[in-house]
Amino acid sequence: MSETLFFILFSVGVLAVMLVDLGVFKTGPQSEVTFREAGFWSGAWVVLALLFYLFLRFNGGMVHGIHDVPSLQVVQELYAKQINLGTGSYLDQLAVFQENMSLEFITGYLVEYSLSADNVFVFILIFNSFGVQKRYYKKILVWGVLGAIVLRLIFIFLGAALLQKFDWIIYLFGAFLVYTGISIIVKKDSEEEMVPGHHPVVKILSKYFNVYKRNVIGRFFIRMKTGKLYITPIFVVVVVIAFTDILFAVDSIPAIFSISKDPYIVFFSNVFAVMGLRSLFFFLSNLMGLFRFLPMGLGVLLSFVGIKMLAHHYLEQIGFGTLASLGVIIGILTVSIVLSMLFPEKK
Repeated sequence: MSETLFFILFSVGVLAVMLVDLGVFKTGPQSEVTFREAGFWSGAWVVLALLFYLFLRFNGGMVHGIHDVPSLQVVQELYAKQINLGTGSYLDQLAVFQENMSLEFITGYLVEYSLSADNVFVFILIFNSFGVQKRYYKKILVWGVLGAIVLRLIFIFLGAALLQKFDWIIYLFGAFLVYTGISIIVKKDSEEEMVPGHHPVVKILSKYFNVYKRNVIGRFFIRMKTGKLYITPIFVVVVVIAFTDILFAVDSIPAIFSISKDPYIVFFSNVFAVMGLRSLFFFLSNLMGLFRFLPMGLGVLLSFVGIKMLAHHYLEQIGFGTLASLGVIIGILTVSIVLSMLFPEKK
């Protein structure tokens, strides 16, 4: 199986599950997503990610069309120079490669899914600032998720191409992540405010398009009797959500490249994380008070992956691999959640 064929089959499979999750086949008026439904789909996407981890662990060679030692060595030279395949048989070497591949996927997924929690808090801020009714949340996030996947696909393969051609970019990514992480850690707690009319996306759309003043049964566009076409406020919010995800991708894409240089693994990790973002939004929006220290934990996480990028040669020499990174990341997230529960924010 070629990489292209596997990519197509993976995309079709994810799209099928996504259509069910997003309720494309449902008819009738739009309704709010319940806490129970959000919890179910949040868990479902996590389970699917774990199943895909097992698939990579035992059949990961299918992703790159590996079928013998030469083809394995070519892929390893491209994406996993740091691992030693050993001198055993083809199946032994393939098992080593697939074990590393699956670890990179689950570690990258954990990083991306954790950073998605930060997206959720900003999305809540956007919805509140724009005065969006809760019954429209689902439709807006449906299109926001689709846009996020397309944009991240472009960023991932562009980033992989740059890393292949210019090795020094990894240090640029690392320095940026350390700076971003420290900025999150040291910033003072404050209530953020967003004025819709001052948002750059709103200004650009208002300049080049006719913006209707109110929502019309949840539609994105409306044509007046005069023939003039208008975009509605909820379409503006969809574009704001997509623009916001681009800003988050500036952090998350370099972060995951510290874990894997394989663009397919990076993309798979992002897809599972982003696909769980809609249900995670409705789940976390009801539990925001439990995660007081999570933003600070995410700052520490970003700083860690940035340092890992800057010192990757030294860390590889001392044997600090993907499994060790996974342990550190789990530790950071666990500590931030435990501290949030032990020391809840006083109302």
